[in-house]
Amino acid sequence: MDYPNDQDPGAPIRSGIPEHGRIPKYYAVKARIAALVAELGEGGLLPTERDLSERYDVARETVRQALRDLLLEGKLRRQGRGTVVAGPKLEQPLSLASYTEGVRRQGRTPGRGLITLDRFPCNDTLAADVGLTRGEPVWHMERVLLADDERVGLESTYVAVARVPRLDTDFDPDSSFYSYLHEQGIVFGDADERIETVLAAPREALLIGTPPALPMLLIHRVSRDTLARPLERVRTLYRGDRFSFTAHLGG
Repeated sequence: MDYPNDQDPGAPIRSGIPEHGRIPKYYAVKARIAALVAELGEGGLLPTERDLSERYDVARETVRQALRDLLLEGKLRRQGRGTVVAGPKLEQPLSLASYTEGVRRQGRTPGRGLITLDRFPCNDTLAADVGLTRGEPVWHMERVLLADDERVGLESTYVAVARVPRLDTDFDPDSSFYSYLHEQGIVFGDADERIETVLAAPREALLIGTPPALPMLLIHRVSRDTLARPLERVRTLYRGDRFSFTAHLGG
């Protein structure tokens, strides 16, 4: 069987070509650069904008727009003054497994950098999610997520001080918080998660090391222990160009 428009059966439908067959010039250039990216392989150095504009006989602004799309999609990354082919996205399972476990399964080295660890009276907004009443002490821990020393996300965790009273002295911020909880005899039971796409705030973009225009995947999680008692509330930003999420669905 012949597939229309040289379309591979496993690729996106008609590769984004509208039914009337007319596509923006930058998109046609993007498709050609994407083919070049596949040939170069991970770490391959892309020709300059000037070289690409001459190769495809288009304006440099057209090439620039195509490159912007490929950068946002995570197919390319900036390296010094050049642009290279990015590696595959990190696949993070939608489960109660920790970030550490998810990154290690893909042969990468997980890490975290502590930004803040504060203790303050719980407000009404947090109270139900962490099992406290207004005014009781709560921890707030904010950490940058790393994969092979590359900044890939920002995690903000709230947990009752009564649950982990020595968090500021006994816990290594570079390690897995879930492993630490397990050592304290706290076992996760279930959690509710909500995922949305957002743009990072200026401070968040600075901490993660990305431009503010880069789309982010935002996960809100509220967890409970095996006795269904509220445990933690977590807000995690993941770079949209470096992450995808997987889930196993049963019938």
